[in-house]
Amino acid sequence: MPLTATRAAPTFLSVLLRGLLAGLAAGLLAGTFAYVAGEPHVEAAIAIEEAAAHAEPAGGGHDHEDALVSRSGQRGGLFLATGLFGAAMGGLLATAYVLLCRRRRAYDDGRSGLLLAGAALLGVVIVPFIKYPANPPAVGDPATIDQRTGTYLLMVVLGLVAVWAGSLGYRALGDEAPQWLRATTALGGFLLVTAVSYVVLPSFQEVPDDFPAALLWDFRLASLGTQVVLWTGIGLLFAALMNHERRRGTASAPLST
Repeated sequence: MPLTATRAAPTFLSVLLRGLLAGLAAGLLAGTFAYVAGEPHVEAAIAIEEAAAHAEPAGGGHDHEDALVSRSGQRGGLFLATGLFGAAMGGLLATAYVLLCRRRRAYDDGRSGLLLAGAALLGVVIVPFIKYPANPPAVGDPATIDQRTGTYLLMVVLGLVAVWAGSLGYRALGDEAPQWLRATTALGGFLLVTAVSYVVLPSFQEVPDDFPAALLWDFRLASLGTQVVLWTGIGLLFAALMNHERRRGTASAPLST
């Protein structure tokens, strides 16, 4: 009989370390994108905010204090923040990957991790972004910040629920059903939850009428692009690391008949 290589499934720790590494690298890459594509728009928005503050009459009731962290410090902290956030998201992705593979009783070469990263991008980023797009400085009422933060976090949860509903709809019909029907059912479940969430949750229209529309959308696109770079990088790097682990494990595994 031909000899075949057998290998043990990777441990949770090894998968977690690969997820953290992929997340850290993707976070730094996303930070670079945010610095290049987003910082000019942040600076322009801050200039508008400062101009509006100086234009207010003295004693208008608003105290404009200096920022606790300088702009140079904020730029440096950008890479730290995106790196740490990316590592945390990579760790969560690795954990979900292990749980998924244990449920399926099989380990792949990281393709499931890439699929999970795509699902996270859709549910955690794109679905909330359509309802609550990012706003630059000088946009937003400070009195509603708590409400806006709470509803945004709720929208993130509902975005994940929408992705789960789509996955459930895809698997509900079974493997014998046509692929087009399974895909249609998945899309219908996802869109149903998303549409209900958009209708139920409140909207916030706080952009000043005189705020430059081009600057607003350039900032929003840069913000969205940063998240796309982050999750795409996590998925691709994690899949590459797991594929490398599979090849190395197969090469070093003992042969059995």
